[in-house]
Amino acid sequence: MASPSDDVVSYTYGFTGGPSGTVSAARPGAPVTIPYLPLSAGPKSLTVRAIDRSGRSSGESRYAFNVQAGRAPVARWKLDDPADSTSAAAETGTAARAGTGVTFGGPVPTGTTATATVALDGGDQGFLTPDAPATDLRKSFAVSAWVRPAETNRDMTVVSQDADGAPGFDLGLRHQDSGPAWSFTIGGAQVSGGVPETGEWAHLLGLYDAETGKARLYVNGHETGTAADATPAETAGAFQIGRALGTAGYGDQWHGDIGDVQVHDRVVVPDEVAELAYRKPTLLGHWSLENATDGASPEQSGGAPLRLGTGASIYQGSDDSCIPDIDPDCTYVPPPLVGDGHLRLDGESGYAAADGPVVDTGDSFTLGVVVRLADSDPAHPMTVLSQSGEHTDAFEVRYDPSTHTWQLVMPEKDEAGAPEKVVSQIVVADGGEGQGHRLAVVYDDATDTIKLYVDGYTNTQATATLPNGWHSTGALQIGRARSGDGWGEYLHGDVDEVQAYSGALRDGDVAGLGQGTDPCLC
Repeated sequence: MASPSDDVVSYTYGFTGGPSGTVSAARPGAPVTIPYLPLSAGPKSLTVRAIDRSGRSSGESRYAFNVQAGRAPVARWKLDDPADSTSAAAETGTAARAGTGVTFGGPVPTGTTATATVALDGGDQGFLTPDAPATDLRKSFAVSAWVRPAETNRDMTVVSQDADGAPGFDLGLRHQDSGPAWSFTIGGAQVSGGVPETGEWAHLLGLYDAETGKARLYVNGHETGTAADATPAETAGAFQIGRALGTAGYGDQWHGDIGDVQVHDRVVVPDEVAELAYRKPTLLGHWSLENATDGASPEQSGGAPLRLGTGASIYQGSDDSCIPDIDPDCTYVPPPLVGDGHLRLDGESGYAAADGPVVDTGDSFTLGVVVRLADSDPAHPMTVLSQSGEHTDAFEVRYDPSTHTWQLVMPEKDEAGAPEKVVSQIVVADGGEGQGHRLAVVYDDATDTIKLYVDGYTNTQATATLPNGWHSTGALQIGRARSGDGWGEYLHGDVDEVQAYSGALRDGDVAGLGQGTDPCLC
């Protein structure tokens, strides 16, 4: 930014979508340079006003420009080579030779575009390398991979690059005072975060921003921390997958699976990181509850049905088009909640249940349901969804009339009386009228968060941290919850559109639940 006036002392500026601010000149009339990192592609603009020493502002100057999409990776190994391969082909870059401790053709993290992975045995021969650098450590770069550790009780490296008898950078698992953590180290700066779990997939991305000298670590698409004042090595040695160079040779060999290693020669912005780490949820079941045969309401794709207990029935309304305002003699029959029918529960013994657990509560999952309470002032709490373990429910979605809230309750352990995480949203009881409410439960094991959505929305009161999910073994229950050795909290009302997914749906996808179709999950 510059001005022909020699008494300009500062400039106010603003980019489309931010940032904005005021920056001072080193001396009156001097130009000013500021760094700007666009966070998305497309048309942008910058507006600037010059301020003189008396505080007067110039007119607004505007500069329009276009930001191109970020460059593709400069190196990428999908690691989906045939099982008998001795090297990994590079989609971009140089093929990586494999040690004898590498096994191709491994399993992939579900919901990703990966087609195969490699298993490294943790020994001296468990590595891959192109025998050449993948990036210039003195410039901005990002390195990422899908990983699944077979153990977490020692330091292990996912990827690194040699430099002067030591790794120029190291992305992997490191032990801290508090236990194992994911870690990214470069040029004396280290950033750690996230808890590695044996046998659990995670997406890691380490980023070095040469403009700011900062290192960042992303775990499963979320930034876990930043370290400043990184001073990268001047030399660039060979890129390594599964090991790191030390004074006594290579060590910290990875034991576990690795997939889709990518290297970018630029800053990868947060939206791109989230997309790289995205795991598309998988539909486990969709019960539209429009009909029932022999006491069972079918799943839309031919999966296991929901079996109706005593006090539960399917309401289908009427085919007649009765409009009382036009024909006072006709009897109006309300339509079902969604589609051609819904489940009606009597509040005493009515429920529906699957044959076994539907969602894995120890991993990310999503449940959606449409529910309408029959009473305007219920006499006791009522549960619409639950799934039990050996000693308690892994989760309950219930209405609490004392607080006028829908609640999501998730115990921290499968123990009677275990501490519980409870989140809620205030909702007035329906009293049998209206279209009910669309409820959704989202547990994200990657971020250890639980969320309760009502009609597509959540908030801070409906969000909490749950450090350790646990695997329930009981059947998915519609309309009741465990009560001691039996059942209780029977729901009096209507239920429709029960949907279950493995994986955590994103906010935009949650908004589409309960509409009678499955969300796009684009």
